Amino acid sequence: MKKWFIFLCLLCSVSLFGQNRMLRGTVVDEQDEPLAGVTVVVKGTPSATATDADGRFELSIPASGATLTFSYVGFQTREVSVTTETQVRVQLEIEKKLMDEVVVVGYGTQIRSQLAGSITSVQGEMLERLPVVSVEQGLQGKAAGVFIEANNGKVGGDIRVRIRGATSMDASNQPLFILDGIPINTNYINDGVDITLNPLADIDFNDIESVEILKDASASAIYGARGANGVVIITTKRGKAGTPQVTFDFQQGWSKPTRLREFLNGRQYVDYFLDAAVRGGKYAYRVGLGNFDDEQEAIDKYTQRVISDLTQFANGTDFLNNPVSTDWQSLAFQKAPFSSADLDISGGSERITYYLSGGYAFQNGILLENNAKRYNLNTNLDLYPGKNINAGLSLHLIRNANNTVPNDYQFTTPMQIVAQAPITPLYDSTGELTNYPNATYQSPLVDAYNSFNLNVTWRTIGGLYAEYFFLPGLKLRGEAAADISNLNTNAYYGKKSDLGKPVGGYGYVYNSTLENYDVKLLLDYTKTWNEHSLSLMAANEYQRYKLQYSEADGTGFPNDNLNNLSSASQIVYYVGASDEYRFLSYLGRANYVYGGKYLFTLTGRLDGSSKFGENRRFGFFPSAAAGWVLSRESFWKNNHMFSFLKLRGSYGITGNAEISTFQYAGLFAVSTYADKPGLSPYTLPNPDLSWEQTAQYDIGLDFGLLGDRINGQLDYYFKDTRDLLLAVPVSATTGFTSQTQNIGRVTNRGIEAAVFADLLTGKFTWNTGLNVARNWNKVEEIAPGQEIIDYSGSDGLNVMLVGHPMGIYYGPEYAGVDPANGDALWYINAEEGSRETTNDYNAANWVILGDPNPKVIGGFNNSFGYGPFSLTLNFQGAFGHLIHLSGDHWMNGGAATYDNQITEGLNYWKQPGDITDVPEPRLYFDNGNQARSSRYLSDGSYLRLKNFSLGYDLPDSWCSKARLSGLKLYVSAYNLLTFTRYEGWDPEVSADGGVSNYFFSFDFYSAPQPRTIVFGVNMKL
Repeated sequence: MKKWFIFLCLLCSVSLFGQNRMLRGTVVDEQDEPLAGVTVVVKGTPSATATDADGRFELSIPASGATLTFSYVGFQTREVSVTTETQVRVQLEIEKKLMDEVVVVGYGTQIRSQLAGSITSVQGEMLERLPVVSVEQGLQGKAAGVFIEANNGKVGGDIRVRIRGATSMDASNQPLFILDGIPINTNYINDGVDITLNPLADIDFNDIESVEILKDASASAIYGARGANGVVIITTKRGKAGTPQVTFDFQQGWSKPTRLREFLNGRQYVDYFLDAAVRGGKYAYRVGLGNFDDEQEAIDKYTQRVISDLTQFANGTDFLNNPVSTDWQSLAFQKAPFSSADLDISGGSERITYYLSGGYAFQNGILLENNAKRYNLNTNLDLYPGKNINAGLSLHLIRNANNTVPNDYQFTTPMQIVAQAPITPLYDSTGELTNYPNATYQSPLVDAYNSFNLNVTWRTIGGLYAEYFFLPGLKLRGEAAADISNLNTNAYYGKKSDLGKPVGGYGYVYNSTLENYDVKLLLDYTKTWNEHSLSLMAANEYQRYKLQYSEADGTGFPNDNLNNLSSASQIVYYVGASDEYRFLSYLGRANYVYGGKYLFTLTGRLDGSSKFGENRRFGFFPSAAAGWVLSRESFWKNNHMFSFLKLRGSYGITGNAEISTFQYAGLFAVSTYADKPGLSPYTLPNPDLSWEQTAQYDIGLDFGLLGDRINGQLDYYFKDTRDLLLAVPVSATTGFTSQTQNIGRVTNRGIEAAVFADLLTGKFTWNTGLNVARNWNKVEEIAPGQEIIDYSGSDGLNVMLVGHPMGIYYGPEYAGVDPANGDALWYINAEEGSRETTNDYNAANWVILGDPNPKVIGGFNNSFGYGPFSLTLNFQGAFGHLIHLSGDHWMNGGAATYDNQITEGLNYWKQPGDITDVPEPRLYFDNGNQARSSRYLSDGSYLRLKNFSLGYDLPDSWCSKARLSGLKLYVSAYNLLTFTRYEGWDPEVSADGGVSNYFFSFDFYSAPQPRTIVFGVNMKL
């Protein structure tokens, strides 16, 4: 039997050997010199070898042929198809160095090694196939000094982007976004009531070729009055001459919350509030409230009251013996499938190249009744009709539909369902959803199922260009572009909803039209002679922005099915308005390079804007930069470690004009008096109103090691922003309370570091990148005599305080619990160094409590390859900041209200001598639950596995049978893992309602980020 087994094995071996054949070959470089150590792999198999000292190799391949992959450090990887050949000769080309790649800059391109400014590039392949809805989400953690944070987990919601810190208080801190040369709108155009929709969610990032982030003044000053917050240039893919390429990508997956919190179940809730009633009665008697004859009478009174209230919430169930335990938190969320599909076709000839793509994306949000659906069609066309003429177009057509959920500040938002008592059954005895007054609050479920708010946007972003070459190096280019959005909001709150119940149904429509036109004329001249290189650019640009909107609200609908506004019995509100501004700009840039090692750049831009007063309508924004490529000096030739080293420095001035229009003018408001129409003064004029100005210094170092196998950047910057656009209090005798003025000062300084490396090459590859940044932000001045701006009231903590970062937390400092009696304690902070405490909240002085701005931000990006397998891991993090849990004074408030409590609240003080941070719960009494205090601050530091992708390329032999040139199967994830000590739902968070330059890093029932996992297939024809 053993002999037969050996014979069969030998027979199989012979049979298998007969299916292969031996291939011999030689690998050489561009000078036909043999290359030793080149890795040769039969694609799709583990079969591999390496060339010898003479560049020769032998390899067993399938008899039918195979595709071989040749890879070698410093050379471009090459694939060669072999059919009947028995010998091959392969030539490898030297790999193009990172420092020699072309980078998109403002109004042109430059070679990276000749850049004197600070620009970070993110290639499109780092963004493709991510299961997200917005391009900013794909950029998180991929650029040093760029902080990107979604407000919360609602689909299509606003995202904060800060490049090297925040510079403005009342104006926008968002960067300028340029799409294919078009300055696109990034301000929401919906009503902003339920959510501020993110316009960048309209862009399909699968069409992106590259993203350049302009950070210093040398790079961004070419955009003048709009460059103070940095510039993000998005370039989409264009066609290349050659055989048509067709790619189809499909994803299907699902999302779930990244994190949940633990709330009391029914039994815990009843026991907690019964105990709080006893303690509330004892406290009331002790302090002389209620005129009770003895302590037991007070206890009985409070116990009777809580039993009465809980009986109402229990809605007929036996809460004392067998309480219902409804998990309300789980009901705030829904199943959240995700799907997307993208098809693109590209190709062309010497006369025309084209890129066409169509995309579809559907994201069911993790929150109840929240979803978004996007369709997009993109066309990029380039024509070369004659020797001296080029022309082309870019066209992006988008339809985006978003079903929003109520505002974070309304008690009908799904997240606030956690406030409901767990002893309340989901349905009442009639089968209807239990609602107020038999529930603690109006049920968010009732509102979710009896209301809708649908926002549909049709958007067109398009541009035409034409170029004429007068002489070699001299080019005239004209561009005309438009960004046009039409939005329709149709909302209805049914007769069972909180808003619609009192008025028989409430509905409204909101319509807006945005027209943003941009026209440019550019003249470029380039000349190279001997060791000199000179490029000059001069341009004229005109931009016109116009927004029109109208809203009509109605009440009294026949039934919830007839919910069109035309069915309303009464129109209760109507408003219509328009907004418009214009820019006229003249700009120029000069780049000079000597010997490839001495770099000089000068830019200047003159901007005029209708947003500002006649006296100061125009502003000039210059910049200068210089660089020295030390590695190209003769004394550097013997340095075998640094293959590239460049020192650079820059200085420039940029501006900020991102305020609402006509703030310089004395406006009048329409009013009525005795049923007669009239006008009344509305704003106090300021004809001297002008730009905010940011002066920025930057010193940087670019380096390459080991033949640029390792490369990176180091930067130090200082940004000084003056003439802030601030609403300054004025004397009431003027008839006004404030006037917009140029006043105040904010500074930012920081350091950035980024390192990229090809750690492993050959059969197993590993490319990695690490970036970290530290920013120090400081309010230097406000108005004369003004030290603080505090709009936070009793619920917030953020203020603007001279000498401290923007949005610093300010209020009473929590000191824990008095072990003797369970009272909440506060530090008096009467004098520096004093740590005396008091149980009187109002006796505590207000002090600095912490910083909402991350001290350090960073990213760690890795891509691995092994044969047909690929793995990508992208980490992103923010460290050293606090988040205000502003909703926790309700959900961890010590029985001051009947809101359900988080389980941490069970660690409350119970008897003398207990050491705890949770005060004694006393029914109806405030004991440490004041929202404005340090008690509800939590460490917001986190490290997150932002993107994960594992792919497998099917063998070419399989693909060819299906008539495909490539087929990849992959699984991809977003927010897969989060490492944090944050006590709330999610550390990447702010509440929708009220997020601004003043208020951020505060969590008021904010939805956590989604964790999304998708399976995908990518096919190439």
